[in-house]
Amino acid sequence: MKHTRRTAVRRGGTAGSLVLGGALLLAACSSSSGTDAGASASSTTAPPVVVKAATVAGFGTVLVDGSGRTLYMLTSEQGGKLTCTDNNGCTKVWPDTELPSGVTSATAGSGIQPSLLGTVKDASGHLYVTYGGLPLYTYSGDSGAGQANGEGIQSFGGTWYVLGVSGQPVTSSGTGTGSGSGPAATTTTTYRY
Repeated sequence: MKHTRRTAVRRGGTAGSLVLGGALLLAACSSSSGTDAGASASSTTAPPVVVKAATVAGFGTVLVDGSGRTLYMLTSEQGGKLTCTDNNGCTKVWPDTELPSGVTSATAGSGIQPSLLGTVKDASGHLYVTYGGLPLYTYSGDSGAGQANGEGIQSFGGTWYVLGVSGQPVTSSGTGTGSGSGPAATTTTTYRY
């Protein structure tokens, strides 16, 4: 009986060693090819920054990001000038649309004019998405898609407006939507930082 057990253990040990050895060999092969795949994957894994059009109640067809969040512009940034920065705390309230490292352009989604999509570079060389020359931002007060709670807020040297697909701000008179419809009323809120 003892001899049978040793044989069984020995056979199990030998089979286990073969399985373990095969697994290690397979892991080694996967690891070496995984390194190459990982290197190329890291350069292509940054999701594209998408700018597209969507209908937002009370504003008509406006620019939104890939998640459907409304995009805004700041009037003090005409001509691609960046006044909303990390240094002045603006981007905590108005997150910018920065391109990931190595990405040089945003992706034009449905309903926008691709020719109006561009970038602006800050002093440190980071690229930010623009539309019609205006840097794009989301608003921390919008909890999801289809909201435009930042419309008409005055802060950081200008006024924040939803941006229409024509590249013009959507104001209380409804200009800039491209569809002629705008908000019924705009509430102006001033924040001091």
